[in-house]
Amino acid sequence: MISKNRIKQINALKQKKNRQEIGLFIVEGKKLADEILKSNFCIQTIVATTEWLAENFNILPDCEIVETNEAGLKKVSGLTTAQKVLLLVEIPKNHSSESDSEKLILALDNINDPGNLGTIIRIADWFGVGKVVCSLCSVDVFNPKAVQATMGAIARVGVIYADLTKYIGNAKKNNLPVYGTFLKGKNIYNERLTRNGIIVMGSEARGISPEIEKLIDQKIHIPSFPAAQPTSESLNISTATAIVCAEFRRRCI
Repeated sequence: MISKNRIKQINALKQKKNRQEIGLFIVEGKKLADEILKSNFCIQTIVATTEWLAENFNILPDCEIVETNEAGLKKVSGLTTAQKVLLLVEIPKNHSSESDSEKLILALDNINDPGNLGTIIRIADWFGVGKVVCSLCSVDVFNPKAVQATMGAIARVGVIYADLTKYIGNAKKNNLPVYGTFLKGKNIYNERLTRNGIIVMGSEARGISPEIEKLIDQKIHIPSFPAAQPTSESLNISTATAIVCAEFRRRCI
């Protein structure tokens, strides 16, 4: 059974400072567990029901196993309905090894909502974008809500945190084109788009920051339809990211 100390440890990992101090993050649910078990992530502990352990006996890694029941898992679950398995996974020191020169990269400028971040990582996975670069003030990718929203894509998409001004500045020295989404940008459907480059998506509330805007080579915009008709003020950041990625990839077909 799961001990009181283990319950305390797991619940502590729901806070960023504790994740950073302990070096672990939470993965919850069968779908996510399946993806992480197939990945290169290092699993420290598996907390699961007897049923789940029996069903997955042949694929269990060499790690600590804590057998419990659904009532025990409910005490540490961050979900409305507790799942049958929860993993404690080591936070990698470098979550990306992708080369920048010939890739399409997403750069996120101060994204604050963990659900949006997780969904964007899932979108990146779908469209074959192997790297997501987050500004230092963006929400933690290992936040349980962000991890959950990736639906397993966190196992395949490299995520790093960096000073975006320096990161983009260095990329421009290597002639990597930099795109940014703006309400007053040019119609994305009419613009020339490349196979590689950095796509900058701004924060939910303030958009792309002024210091990053100075580094943008091509300002793009997703137009509403019909153009003259009153509509919503803006799109959700993850929805906008999906549309932009889809248009970049469509040009590559």
